Amino acid sequence: MRIESLSLQNFRNYETVELEFSQGVNLLFGDNAQGKTNLLESIYVAATTRSFRGGKDKELIRKGEEQAHITLKLRKDDILHKIDMHFESGKRKTAAIDGIPIKRSAELFGLLHAISFSPDDMDMVKEGPERRRRFLDMELCQLDKIYLSKLADYNKALAQRNALLKQIGTDRSLLYTLDVWDRQLCECAKYLIREREHFTEELGPILEEKHNTLSKGKEHLTMKYLPNVTGEEMYQKLQQNREKDMYLKSTSVGPHRDDVHFAIDEMDVRMFGSQGQQRTVVLSIKLAEIEMVKRKIHDLPVLLLDDVLSELDRNRQIQLLGEMKDIQTIVTCTGMEEFITERTGENKVFFVKEGSVTKSQGGTP
Repeated sequence: MRIESLSLQNFRNYETVELEFSQGVNLLFGDNAQGKTNLLESIYVAATTRSFRGGKDKELIRKGEEQAHITLKLRKDDILHKIDMHFESGKRKTAAIDGIPIKRSAELFGLLHAISFSPDDMDMVKEGPERRRRFLDMELCQLDKIYLSKLADYNKALAQRNALLKQIGTDRSLLYTLDVWDRQLCECAKYLIREREHFTEELGPILEEKHNTLSKGKEHLTMKYLPNVTGEEMYQKLQQNREKDMYLKSTSVGPHRDDVHFAIDEMDVRMFGSQGQQRTVVLSIKLAEIEMVKRKIHDLPVLLLDDVLSELDRNRQIQLLGEMKDIQTIVTCTGMEEFITERTGENKVFFVKEGSVTKSQGGTP
């Protein structure tokens, strides 16, 4: 698969912009805070309906405007597709594929498989479990539409249960209705837990191999999924924790509290790994993710790199640049020296300044 073009209207700091991408490496070059990351974000939103930054949809609309629009054209299996996404203040975003409106985001996931890598991902290992759960969920949602649907249903049921717990604090007569949400949570949780377990089991050996290459065989990295509760025992745990949940006004057990553990030679990377080791682990995760997606979809994903080369030492840069040779890559940077010393054969270079983009000639801005 490959992205052929991107058109934006009133997205972030862009009034209008139209870009055509090459099959190889597309370099977005310019100073900080000019809008380079916004371009990558728009592609990721078109692929997943969500921003890799998090936040609310209204933040995607250009300041002072009421609407924003993304149009992305991609070629998959020699067929040209068009994705349209529309954002309007105070309303839910809408999307269309090849001019046909879609009702659920699950219809969009998987059409364009995008893998993003940004400096924020460097915190995946050393921060709390929410970042690691997000990594699992975003990849699984692109690979498995049923997972996406189950995750959405789980989050809705969780929100309803938590709202009910707050109401019960003032009206105990509502206590009997908790069981409805408990059973809905459990039904979705079983699928989520099972698929997360399968995903980490498949990714683990690939991750070990990638990290072994990066560390030149000096370190052994392992990955372990840590479910907060098993699918079989969750209903019982919810019953046991009811008084606690009513006191805290939140649900204390379930896959929304899962984690993933990374260890180098049986040492917890989060607690005891050096900064260099933690960065190597994150790079290994991304390289393993790319390889696993290739195997799963029998195609090449699109790689979005947001100024990560400056965060990596020379050895890690070379490993990442090696992955870009066969994959359509859209990469941002503030300095081109890393591309000058290690040519990637980039096909197009774009200069980004204050929300405008110009195509550069000869690989220089």
